[in-house]
Amino acid sequence: MNQFAAGYDSGTQTAVLLFFTFLVTCTLLLSVFAGPERDDLAEFYTGYRTLTPFKNGLAIAGDYISAATVLSTTGIIALFGYDGFVLATSTGMSLVVLMFLLAEPLRNAGRFTMGDVLARTMRGRSVRIAASVVTLAACLPFLIVQLSGAGSLLTAILGIHLDGARTVSIAMIGTLMVAYAAMGGMRGTALIQIIKIVMLLGSSAVVAALVMSRFGWSADALLRAAQAGSGAGEAYLRQGLELGRTTEGKLDFIGLQLTVVLGVACLPHVTMRLYSAPDAPAVRRSMSWAVGAVTTFCLLGTVMGAGAAAMVGARLITGADPEGRTSVLMLARAFGAAAPSIGETLLYAAVCGTVFVTLLSSVSGLTLAAASSLAHDLFGHAMRDGRAAARTELAVARWAAVGVGATAVALAALVQDWNVAVMTTTALAIGASAVAPALTYSLFWRGFGRTGLLAALYGGTGCVLLLTVFSTAVSGGPTALFPDRDFHWFPLQTAGLVSIPFGFLAGWLGSRYDRRCRDGTAAESRRRYEAGEARLLAGAG
Repeated sequence: MNQFAAGYDSGTQTAVLLFFTFLVTCTLLLSVFAGPERDDLAEFYTGYRTLTPFKNGLAIAGDYISAATVLSTTGIIALFGYDGFVLATSTGMSLVVLMFLLAEPLRNAGRFTMGDVLARTMRGRSVRIAASVVTLAACLPFLIVQLSGAGSLLTAILGIHLDGARTVSIAMIGTLMVAYAAMGGMRGTALIQIIKIVMLLGSSAVVAALVMSRFGWSADALLRAAQAGSGAGEAYLRQGLELGRTTEGKLDFIGLQLTVVLGVACLPHVTMRLYSAPDAPAVRRSMSWAVGAVTTFCLLGTVMGAGAAAMVGARLITGADPEGRTSVLMLARAFGAAAPSIGETLLYAAVCGTVFVTLLSSVSGLTLAAASSLAHDLFGHAMRDGRAAARTELAVARWAAVGVGATAVALAALVQDWNVAVMTTTALAIGASAVAPALTYSLFWRGFGRTGLLAALYGGTGCVLLLTVFSTAVSGGPTALFPDRDFHWFPLQTAGLVSIPFGFLAGWLGSRYDRRCRDGTAAESRRRYEAGEARLLAGAG
């Protein structure tokens, strides 16, 4: 990050620092004022479902677009061209899948958490425990990645290179995310997400317009300049620049797209936002706004990624960060590289502030989802059989947010010097291989049984973890998590191509076992499904 920080003038750093302070103060106050006024679970978990479809749609889009999407996807576009374009398209497609397949049934079936959806036809502690375990397994890696990246990015933006500065930054951001989640609840974090998505779309539109203006509003001229700046020539617009054109590279490319399309939409902090809609029609309208916002950002991100390749160049981008995560900031900086005007300084400060708010909102949403599952599924139902008092469960949820935040901060500080990008794909693969099969079968298959549910959740998660640990993303390559070691036997970087079919197959086989060996349990689950089928699929009753 040293090259990225080089050349910063004190005026720019001061403007960025003042804007950061202003954003933190405003968002923290909004979160506190919007938080639950009483010890009411519905208010904490759903905000009493008071958000309009427009606001809820923006909040869904804010939860959906993480810091990884903003920084990593645009970086991949800048460095690898076509592969990044397809990744951005897959990101938008994932929300479309959620909109048309799962959104309304999830709202009709759910109450507060994913565990409520899965346990509606299958009683017992094992279902709630499994839901909580998988929620943590999906959220914690994402938290670690974003906190670790936030520490590095914050110190680079502010030009701080003292020993321990990144650790202090990680701890500071972790403290803020716990405050947002614990005090704001669903409504408080929703306001942060709305502010984030408005700032993100606004600043991205300005930067993208400046990029297109620089190249005469010609997409062809922009792509030609991006080809030259990337150093890859014509290969920039062909598949394989990131993962290669070998058989393994092509399979990895397919697996990554499947993982993104199925995984992002099924992450617990995204699906949890659907429960805050008052009814099914509101969910439809909310998802329409969310899809529009996400698609718009993906288009703007594509322009910004290509603009970074054209105006900054791959050599400078990789010199600042090998993964290209600073490409958007370097692009904003490039407009005033020679002699920045007040407007260009304000633009750069706005882009930095947007990235900072994106990091804060992303980690706060993840923290709230993990803490809610621990308090509601694990404590409220698995340990207390649903008999926990509202005040007690709410207190547990807030302390769980502290515990999840402290754990994530400690782990992020521990691995801050590692290349932890593999944890992002791990979290997405768990969403695609465990959560997606469990939700799909639970919502649309009458014969889905408890053994099938547990097999899908634990089997899909276990398959992802096993294949990832022994993949080329962890060892055996220069960009691996442990580049100096080689213990891989799985030839791909992403487990999704194998783990997604495995998760669906495990759920089907487990349910078949239920019907053969546990006829009473399977029949009871089927009866409960049929009793609520009209409300689940059509919102009737």
